[in-house]
Amino acid sequence: MAASLSLLMFSCKSADDETENQSNSTVDKNSYTEAQKAYNLINDIRKNPSAYSSKMGVDLSGVQARSALTWNDALAKVAQDKAEDMAKNNYFSHTDLNGYGVNYFMYEAGYDIPESWRKNKSDNYFENIAAGNSTAEATVKQLVYDSGADNSSAGHRASLLGISNWCSNCTDIGIGYAYNAKSTYKYYWSIIIAKHK
Repeated sequence: MAASLSLLMFSCKSADDETENQSNSTVDKNSYTEAQKAYNLINDIRKNPSAYSSKMGVDLSGVQARSALTWNDALAKVAQDKAEDMAKNNYFSHTDLNGYGVNYFMYEAGYDIPESWRKNKSDNYFENIAAGNSTAEATVKQLVYDSGADNSSAGHRASLLGISNWCSNCTDIGIGYAYNAKSTYKYYWSIIIAKHK
């Protein structure tokens, strides 16, 4: 397990310093609301995929309906931390700037996964990331559309809608959303859809 190190620093801050820190905030006031909207939309699509074909811009008529995903607070924290990290440090990747993937952070957050799923620090079996969209609907559409790929090769669509054998067994979800006006894409999303074993 990774150790957490906190440093206490005492300094005199001016009002200008406080304003600067607030302008760099990566947690949008609507983060939780948009995350919940994305969660609800994903579960609605899973319930009746073909009804969303037109809205998502891709044929979902052959996609089997799946059970609703269950919100998981540990996954939500990992997803929120990842979205904030991407926004704050201006990168877009499944691994953070130290090369760690989401499997490592899931395990550290108490989401029990087998050791073989976290063998390499960069392992990511569960995370979907998106950037540039300020709303849940646009983000979910981007991931479900998945560049218009067919269902057999659309990894994000498979994850969100439980299309493949691996994804169909996933039961839990956590979503994070962050904003930084000074970053390349401004809006960053992490959607983790997972299973324990």
